[in-house]
Amino acid sequence: MKLASFTHQGRAAYGVVQGDQYLVPAADFLSRFPDLASVLRAGALAELEAAVRSGGTQLPAQAVQALPVIPAPGKIFCVGLNYKTHVAEMKRADADYPAIFVRFADSLIAAGDTMLRPPFSERFDYEGELAIVIGKGGRHIAQADAFSHIAGYACFNDGSVRDWQRHTHQWTPGKNFPGTGAFGPHMVTADEVADVNQLTLQTRLNGEVVQQASLSDLIFTIPVVIEYLSRFTPLSPGDVIATGTPGGVGDKRTPPPYMKDGDVVEVEITGLGTLRNPVGTAA
Repeated sequence: MKLASFTHQGRAAYGVVQGDQYLVPAADFLSRFPDLASVLRAGALAELEAAVRSGGTQLPAQAVQALPVIPAPGKIFCVGLNYKTHVAEMKRADADYPAIFVRFADSLIAAGDTMLRPPFSERFDYEGELAIVIGKGGRHIAQADAFSHIAGYACFNDGSVRDWQRHTHQWTPGKNFPGTGAFGPHMVTADEVADVNQLTLQTRLNGEVVQQASLSDLIFTIPVVIEYLSRFTPLSPGDVIATGTPGGVGDKRTPPPYMKDGDVVEVEITGLGTLRNPVGTAA
């Protein structure tokens, strides 16, 4: 299934995406499960699919306003320096453990929303990534069991304010400005992705390809990342893991094509759709 969160007539909802239609479950289902995270917590994806097919409402795409796939994740983990091409362009040494930082939920935006450059920085950069949505929680998850904890996959753009990212050795400030973390347009459930390592990620800025890589190029694989994260904190349904960006970031190009007003940035992953966002300046 392709699942999306959105607002319709001012009310938050979610549903199954079919072409240019959104299949929304009936009101009694929404009262039991008010958002996608609650569906995941209950292990009710199959029940959701049955509900929309037996008694759901069809909405045309133009009638809804997109939200981030999971609008308010409990935890958002990001993996830094997880492709050799990015490690090389950043002139970093190989690491024994994944570099983990976090995002705040209020930094997220949906597909179609404007990515917002803070007015006091000219160094707003793109980072196309694969995002994982956790479906089954757990602690001390073994690598062999990791994929059974994944609900689905989506595109992510870890918009980065490079000067603020480098104020100190902690990256958090440059990764958490409001309106910088694009997440969407929908989540494809794990059962529809036969082999995530066969997917290709591509980032385009104003139509020009600036990043392209296979997910098989990840240094720390998805099972390794899930095992590592779950050793120090519980993973919960609806948590999000952005798995890292490949080489080609604007900051390491000459001249750097930092994102500016009027730009359009797209992140496309095979079979997962295209996350498209215009760029503007925050008030």
